[in-house]
Amino acid sequence: MKQTSHESRPRALLMQPSVQPPGGGNGVAAWMIQALHARFDLTVLTLEPLDVEPINRFYGTSIDPSRLTNLRAMPRLYPLLKRAKAPLALMKSSLLMRALHGMATPYDLVLTANNEADLHRPGIQYVHYPTYIRPRPDVDQRSYHDERVMRLYYALCDRIAAASRDGIKRNLTLVNSDWTGRLMRGWYDGHPTVTLYPPVAGDFPDVPWEARAPGFVCVGRIAPEKNIERIIEILAAVRERFPEVRLHLVGTAGSDAYSQRVLRRVEHERAWVTLYENIPRDELVRLVASQRFGIHGMDEEHFGMAVAEMVRAGCVVWVPDGGGQIEIVAADPRLRYRSVDEAVARITRALEDDLHAQELRATLVPQRERFTEREFVRRFDAIIDRFLAAGGAPVTS
Repeated sequence: MKQTSHESRPRALLMQPSVQPPGGGNGVAAWMIQALHARFDLTVLTLEPLDVEPINRFYGTSIDPSRLTNLRAMPRLYPLLKRAKAPLALMKSSLLMRALHGMATPYDLVLTANNEADLHRPGIQYVHYPTYIRPRPDVDQRSYHDERVMRLYYALCDRIAAASRDGIKRNLTLVNSDWTGRLMRGWYDGHPTVTLYPPVAGDFPDVPWEARAPGFVCVGRIAPEKNIERIIEILAAVRERFPEVRLHLVGTAGSDAYSQRVLRRVEHERAWVTLYENIPRDELVRLVASQRFGIHGMDEEHFGMAVAEMVRAGCVVWVPDGGGQIEIVAADPRLRYRSVDEAVARITRALEDDLHAQELRATLVPQRERFTEREFVRRFDAIIDRFLAAGGAPVTS
């Protein structure tokens, strides 16, 4: 994948372990590439080979592989990392950062969509959740089991990355939500952040409210942090008054104990709960747009791509009262819940009063444009312009 040299075009480098689907973070990187390769002589530094066709198909981009160069860091080591049972995300980021530090090519702009990075120059970093906040959330620690192993792993990764706080704070920091921005500012001594919401891929049909079924969709992995069992409990209680309610779960179950427990619960409630596994994107879009309501279960979700998808599809969506997801539902307290009982009460109100439900939907209409690819690229381009105008001159590591 080699681009013809354009002497008049500025040069940019994007550092990202992988851009391959799935994953919201990789989707942000894909749309950054979409924007960057239209105006820069772009190099993408990755661990995993950059295969553009599945990226375009999954994320809705139209990246032209002839207009960029893909450099791979440590190609012999990456297959070993990929075979590991643990995700090793920090190790992958650290190895990529070390590879970047060894490069001596001048670039006008250096970026990463993979959280904080010491780029050894002022650059742009997009943070989904701060990498160096410790202790980590429980979901990040689940793969390691032993606290001593985890400490050794962190120490090794930090030594490889050789990142400094001052180096990280040299960058312009973009964040996926105001909530993540507050975490960054708290951890990095008030370091300023700019919120740039991730893009939701594709268009959703504009299905009138009257033509939608009065059911619920829930989109996301079948994993403990997604609280699928709590969602079923909430809607089971709602069904005591509204037995016509149905739940459409869209996700993939694994072989772990939690997935198996959820599968047994789904089977037990099969009269009104349906699980859709590994469905094509166009089928997911049609399903979500066919329902009036959506519900999400993860507490303290950093952003909530599934929530944004449901809002873009025109659903009225309820979310736990925490994290960046409340920004997607316009921080409306009527669409947030702190307990099963509170969720049941707020959902029941919308089901018994159609005018109230449509008021909630009207509240979410302005939110839809905030999460489009078009809005992401427009704002990203403007941020780059301001960054370069403020002194982003070519530098060499």
